[in-house]
Amino acid sequence: MLAAFYDVIVIGAGPAGLAAALSADERGARTLLVEREAHLGGILKQCIHDGFGLVRFGEKLTGPEYAHKFISMLPNRNIEISELTFVTRIDKQPFGFNLTLINMDGVIVTSCKSIILACGCRERTSRQIGVHGRHASGVFTAGTAQYYTNILGKLPTKRCVILGSGDIGLIMARRLKLEGAEVLGVYEAKPVPSGLTRNVAQCLEDFDIPLFTNKTVTRVLGEGRIYAVEISSVDENMQPIQGTEEIVECDALILSVGLIPENELAECLGVPIDERTRGPITDQDYMTMLDGVFCCGNALHVSDLVDYVSESGEAAGRAAARWAATGWVSVRRNENRLYADVKPDDNLLYIVPQKLNLERTISSATVYFRSKNEMGKTMLNVTQNGREIFNKVYTHLRPPEMERIVLDFDINIENGNSIDFSLSRVA
Repeated sequence: MLAAFYDVIVIGAGPAGLAAALSADERGARTLLVEREAHLGGILKQCIHDGFGLVRFGEKLTGPEYAHKFISMLPNRNIEISELTFVTRIDKQPFGFNLTLINMDGVIVTSCKSIILACGCRERTSRQIGVHGRHASGVFTAGTAQYYTNILGKLPTKRCVILGSGDIGLIMARRLKLEGAEVLGVYEAKPVPSGLTRNVAQCLEDFDIPLFTNKTVTRVLGEGRIYAVEISSVDENMQPIQGTEEIVECDALILSVGLIPENELAECLGVPIDERTRGPITDQDYMTMLDGVFCCGNALHVSDLVDYVSESGEAAGRAAARWAATGWVSVRRNENRLYADVKPDDNLLYIVPQKLNLERTISSATVYFRSKNEMGKTMLNVTQNGREIFNKVYTHLRPPEMERIVLDFDINIENGNSIDFSLSRVA
């Protein structure tokens, strides 16, 4: 039976949630880890390919191996774990929050001082990208195809088309070919691939799987099961060009067309969402614009490396435990928190965090960003009131490849000032 009150409740036990729970526990917070699935690890359970942990552990691990590194620490901690548990409601209270949970024991109401949202992200579906046709079977997201293949041991296709060159789609192209399926091609509406360069090389080029850019699937053909898809070329605005349609016979369409942070709980709490990331707006401590609510991992913004997902989870766990212990009294007394906005220019897709909380002593801040377009040699400039406080030159920037910097602040940031980020090409 769950206790009535916790310092920190972490929602989601993927790589971000595991790291957050361990970090909060290390700082003495009474912690509950809530997971809706039967086993911990999140999406890592079905990612049997290697490449995880290079930054954090200095070795190539599979997804389950990476998750095990964290899960193996739990028995020695005081963290309570509730699996097969859904959070159906969160109510703000003067002391913190009431959470309504549902599991095999029934409906449970428990309370906490701070919450960490580590709910991960979800995949876009065919309806979200405007693919026409009936709801025929054989249309899978790449993650679903991965679950069928790696967890259930069922091959979902013998002859497939993959739409979108995101990393999961590239990895599944290789995985399905290794299992004997015919991958007719990966189709990408953009002029360049959306996945990491190494995945394009290792998953497509090494296995002779063709990549078609400036093309998209416009229609699914089939009643009970699809038997073909219609593929069209697209213009510079990624709109289908009439007269370029071609029919490709297949028994499955696998979609790798983007990920969206899972933010339903955040929206129910009224937490402001960043239109660029689709995740909550946070400060340098991963606290959202609602006191006591923190967010980390892919629920905050979609990362390309799990190592950075865990890093944000650890930071959020530390901050949530500190909030539970002190409430950051100076912040609580000031209904209008003092912020400096972090502003990206038009060459940047997004920046996280979006704000710096000036009620906290700022010695440094970890900042993640992506360029909006593919750029050659480029300089990143960070300025305050026109004065440069940081710069770095990159030989190449691509939107799929997230960048990370640590800003050390030895300046006085005043309320209302902004920290401006800009990218400019270097000759």
